[in-house]
Amino acid sequence: MSHAMNFIFFSPHFPANSTEFCFYLKEAGAHVLGIGDAEYDLLGDRLKNALMEYYKITDMEDYDQIVRAVGYFTHIYGKIDRFESLNEYWLETEAHIRTDFNIYGTKNDFIDNLKQKSKMKAFFRKSGVQTVQCHTWQNREKALEFIQEVGYPVVIKPDSGSGASSTYKVQDQSEWDALWKAGLSEQTTPYIIEEFVDGIILTYDGLVDKAGTVVFENSHRFEQSIMEVVNTNDHLYYICLPEVSDKVREAGRNILKAFDVRDIFFHIELFERRRDGAMVALEVNMRPPGAWMTDAINYTYDTNIYRRWADMVVRNQAEEQTRGKYFTGYASRKDHKTYTHSHQEIMDTYGDAILYFSRIEDVFSRAMGNSAYQFRAGTYEEVKEIINYIQHTA
Repeated sequence: MSHAMNFIFFSPHFPANSTEFCFYLKEAGAHVLGIGDAEYDLLGDRLKNALMEYYKITDMEDYDQIVRAVGYFTHIYGKIDRFESLNEYWLETEAHIRTDFNIYGTKNDFIDNLKQKSKMKAFFRKSGVQTVQCHTWQNREKALEFIQEVGYPVVIKPDSGSGASSTYKVQDQSEWDALWKAGLSEQTTPYIIEEFVDGIILTYDGLVDKAGTVVFENSHRFEQSIMEVVNTNDHLYYICLPEVSDKVREAGRNILKAFDVRDIFFHIELFERRRDGAMVALEVNMRPPGAWMTDAINYTYDTNIYRRWADMVVRNQAEEQTRGKYFTGYASRKDHKTYTHSHQEIMDTYGDAILYFSRIEDVFSRAMGNSAYQFRAGTYEEVKEIINYIQHTA
């Protein structure tokens, strides 16, 4: 009889939906072993019940402590089969641990291709999908040569990292000079400069199994620029769509083939360029989509994506893809804005459609809002109507 999968979940307590991944891993038959910096007594009961054992460390950034924890679990339970956090922030830590303990998954020799936006470009080219033209920062002269080639506006952002932190849209030479004077010249972080693509973001999210087959897929639509939301401290909305368009599917699957990633939850961001409708690859994230997007998938498809993922990883089984039934919306609010409609008015008007309301953890609030609503409806127009009502400012 084969042994149960030993699955170490790094940071099982944060973000909150990590609990669901742990819960369904246990249901699928895995031994779920947690490493985190929270006190065990502060973990929720659902998470405690999912974990076979929990190892508390004092500093999540201290690699030696993580190595000791993994060493302890290896001693007690035998070979570790998986080490995951499902979180962009810990990608390099995961790769180091997998390399040092020879654990299945992405290791040190490949991680930069998933972390560094400049290295992703080669894989996009291999996939045949258009990509955003990009220049890796060397010096001011070379940067200005690239800008002259693609024209303003351009986007300047860190080569490694997720989300839109430290990302700037530069409209003209005077803004470039101002950014340069403000300290861009002294940056120690490697930066890249990209052409600006005017378009909406369509994601390609889902599960790809050990054989490289996509066993579940979906798409989210972002009509705002996340960069603008972060830089202007605006509220955000997005919509989980019940169907994946053919061009998103084709581009997404070609990108997955080029990266040759398997047995994971993936999240790929593509621009649909306004001027010609072409798909342009922006970036890949070999993890679940963030924020409440996993729950949006569940609401849109009337499914349980956490269970689907766990069954794929632990049992190498996949439920058949189902059709989406709803459009699921997310609309956030910012504390610094004055809104026309109160929370009570929103609930009175659209209570039947609203699935969830919550405050957002401060660490995510710049992009995701200080509080947010999740809701679903049968049509795109109905979901847009709810978004506009929630976010209408006085």
